[in-house]
Amino acid sequence: MLKYTPPKRCTRWMATIFMPLIALIGIIGTPFYIYHNGLALSELALFLFYLLATSLAITAGYHRFFSHATFKTNSFVRFLLLFFGAATFQKSALRWASQHRQHHQFTDTELDPHSSARGLFYCHVGWIMFYKHDVNFGNVKDLSSNKMIMHQHENYDLWSITSGLILPMAIGFLIGHPLGAFIMSFCLRVTMILNMAFFINSSAHMIGKKTFDPDASAGDNWFWSLLTNGEGYHNYHHKFPNDYRSGHLIHHWDPSKWFIFLLSKVGLAWDLKRTSNPTPAVLS
Repeated sequence: MLKYTPPKRCTRWMATIFMPLIALIGIIGTPFYIYHNGLALSELALFLFYLLATSLAITAGYHRFFSHATFKTNSFVRFLLLFFGAATFQKSALRWASQHRQHHQFTDTELDPHSSARGLFYCHVGWIMFYKHDVNFGNVKDLSSNKMIMHQHENYDLWSITSGLILPMAIGFLIGHPLGAFIMSFCLRVTMILNMAFFINSSAHMIGKKTFDPDASAGDNWFWSLLTNGEGYHNYHHKFPNDYRSGHLIHHWDPSKWFIFLLSKVGLAWDLKRTSNPTPAVLS
């Protein structure tokens, strides 16, 4: 049986400096930069591409593929998910998946890495900034046998800096807007992607309908889905974690399920798992 330990109080200085710093540069610097320099179409395109690619790498990649194995794919797509996932600075796919599986197993207990029972600040960002977590990688043995996943894990700094900073900055230089690339495609984009994930850990466990599991803290909320590529239908996800969809109904906003479905239509994904006829516990 795997052994888990509760997180220990410890100020993690890299996180406490890095996240607020890039947030200030991105949020304050972006309107200031645009006011003084304007916004070139190439700058906007770079920002939007990186925002979409890195957000999907987390929701469809780190979450639905690596953590829950809701579909299968080939080595090329796996590389892209690892490459752009590293660009979010959310640690390796192996570590992310291990902690996420632990979260599902021990939701809202002392062994949950970001338990909502500890309050909004803790489960949003406090668990990263002020706590040390001993990760038990025994729950991701299926992933640790893959050489590409292990290379990203063991060389995470190289992957994250290359994909998250060096590449967008290099493109910024090529299009003649390196400062704009730094402020928007790095600082603002990373801040947005980090908080997309944080909102699922925090607000999605405090706000929303208990459609399928009335006893769970996770709720279904369309608004959070708009901000998180469809991850806001969180009560459904906690009830049926092996479904490749979070928004299971056709009208539910869930770009991640559409992305995975599109991959399947062009032969880049297969064995998509889905729950047959999920029955709500209460009226939705």
